[in-house]
Amino acid sequence: MLDIKLITEDPEKVKASLAKKGCIVDFTEILRLDGERKKLMTEIEGLKAERNKVSAEIPKLKKEGKPVDEIFARMREIGDKITEGDAKINDYQNKITDFISRLPNMPDDDLLPGEKENNQVVKVYGTKPEFDFKAKNHVDLCTSLGIIDYERGVKLSGNGYWLYRGDGARLEWALLNYFVSTHLADGYEMILPPHMLGYNCGFGAGQFPKFTDEVYWVDSEDGDKKRAKFMLPTAETALVNMYAGEIIDEDKLPMKYFAYTPCYRKEAGTYRAEERGMVRGHQFNKVEMVQYAHPDKSKEAFDELVGKACALMDGLGLHFRLSKLAAGDCSASMARTYDIEVWIPSMGIYKEVSSVSNANDYQARRNNTRFRDKETGKTRFVHTLNGSGLATSRVFPAIIEQYQNADGSITIPEVLRPFMGGQERIEKL
Repeated sequence: MLDIKLITEDPEKVKASLAKKGCIVDFTEILRLDGERKKLMTEIEGLKAERNKVSAEIPKLKKEGKPVDEIFARMREIGDKITEGDAKINDYQNKITDFISRLPNMPDDDLLPGEKENNQVVKVYGTKPEFDFKAKNHVDLCTSLGIIDYERGVKLSGNGYWLYRGDGARLEWALLNYFVSTHLADGYEMILPPHMLGYNCGFGAGQFPKFTDEVYWVDSEDGDKKRAKFMLPTAETALVNMYAGEIIDEDKLPMKYFAYTPCYRKEAGTYRAEERGMVRGHQFNKVEMVQYAHPDKSKEAFDELVGKACALMDGLGLHFRLSKLAAGDCSASMARTYDIEVWIPSMGIYKEVSSVSNANDYQARRNNTRFRDKETGKTRFVHTLNGSGLATSRVFPAIIEQYQNADGSITIPEVLRPFMGGQERIEKL
C-alpha cells in the first residue's frame, strides 16, 4: 500500500510514477477526502481537549457548591459531537484506505516505463545447446520415457494437470531437494506453511482486492470472501504475512525464509504451442525465498536473492538469461523485478522460471509489519522481498530438452544425481 503522505505531498510525482506501470489515476477526490478528514480531526481534537479540561474542573465546582447542570449539558453536547465526528473520520479513512489499497506499488525510478517490449537482458548464462540429431520437445520425450502422464492427469483433474511417474517423480523430487539443501546451506530457515489462507494474507501480499478472481476459493457458508479461505498461489503470500501486525527486533533483520509448496492458480488454459505440457498449469511445485530486510539494506537483499536464483540455475548447467523487467511488466505489488528465463529449445524462446522482486514497504504497510529503529526509537516498515528458488514446472521441461540424447534418453544434471541414488540417465524401460 502506498503512503498517503506521498500522495498528499506530491501527487503529480506519484501519478507520473504509476503511469510507468500503465496506471492512470486521478487523486482529486482522495485529496479532498483527506483534507476533510484532517480538518475534522482538528475540530474533534479541540472538542476532546475542552471535554478533558472541563471534566477535571467539575469535582472542584461540586466541592465549592456551584451549579454544574449546564456544564453537564455542554459535556453531553460535546460528547455527541465527538461520537459523530469520530464516525465520520472513520468513514473518510475507510474510503481513503479502500482507494489506496487498489493502487499498485510505485516502480523504482530506474525502471523503464511500458511492458515486455522494454525489458532489458542483463546477462546470459551458458550457451544454447546444439544437437547433431533431430531434437524432440519435452512432451514427446516425457511421454516416450513414461515419466509424465498427461492423459491420466487430465482424467483426474482436467486440462492443466499432469502426473509425475517413476523417474519423473524422482527427478521432480530431486530438484526440490537440491533447492532445499542449497537454501539451508545458505542459512535460510525452512517453513512449511498452510496451503489454505485467509483473505488477510491475500490483502497483505497485495493480491487482493484486485486479483480475488485469480485464485481458487474454499468458500465460506455465506459466500463472503473476507471470511473464506483460498488456496495459496505462491508461498510468498504466506511468508510475507508471518509477522503481520508485529514489531520486529531490528537486530533480527534481515530474516530469511524459504518454503516448499504446491502452487494453485487459475491462469492455465491458453493451450498454445508455447503453453503445452508442463509450461503452464493449475498446480505446480515451487520453492520460494522471502526476506524481511532493513530498508537501508534492501538493495543488498535483492542482489542476494538474484544471485541465489541464478546460482541454482547455473548449478543445473542450463542455458538461461537474467532480465530486468520494465515497470509495466512488474506485478502490481512490486517496485522492481528481475526474471530468470530458461531456454526451451523446442519453442525457441526463453520462459520465466523465477521472478526476484522487491516490494519495498508496500506489503509491510498493508499488513503492518514494522521494526523499531534503535537510533530514533520510532517504528519503521520493513522491506519484503521474494524470489522463486525455483519453480519446477519449467525447470523440468528445460532439463528434459537441454539434456536429451540421440537415443531419447535424458542425462541427469550432476547436482541432482545424489538425490537420485547416483543415477546418471533416464532411459526408456
